[in-house]
Amino acid sequence: MGYEIPGAMGVKMADPSREVYAFVGDGTYLMMPSEIVTAVQEGLNIIIVLVNNHGFSSIGGLSQSLGSAGFGTGFRMRNPNNGQLNGEYLPVDFAANAHSLGAEAMSACTIEQFRQALQEARKAAKTTVIVVETDGEVRVPGYDSWWDVAVAETSTMDNVKKAREEYEKSLKQERHFL
Repeated sequence: MGYEIPGAMGVKMADPSREVYAFVGDGTYLMMPSEIVTAVQEGLNIIIVLVNNHGFSSIGGLSQSLGSAGFGTGFRMRNPNNGQLNGEYLPVDFAANAHSLGAEAMSACTIEQFRQALQEARKAAKTTVIVVETDGEVRVPGYDSWWDVAVAETSTMDNVKKAREEYEKSLKQERHFL
């Protein structure tokens, strides 16, 4: 996480004739948005597609699959009723942020708006950020692979205990290719 924009810059510098895209989530974007300044400074025309799912959704999903509740992976206000971080979404304006760093910026909430934004971005003379609003709870379908991320061996949480049992079963089926 955090290498996507610098990586796209490197690709563009290596071959300026290529149309270069960086696909980032809102969490990783917040780690390195300042690289947009460098892209603008260097006159690099890259297209950054920023998926706004209001947090570290892929990490949250991984956390949930390991028996945790995705703690701290959503960009939410503290709820005044219970003191938890499950209030309203933080009002982060990613398009305004990208624009403030010197990039062109636009938002898309539908597939048609996204297609239109891509067409406009391809015509732009400088780095462009397209912010795409998504639902952080919608997950991709299974893909017949396994990410070996260990689960705590001891816990008082039933979800973690169950996830550990599943982890140990999966570990026995792991194949090594090297």
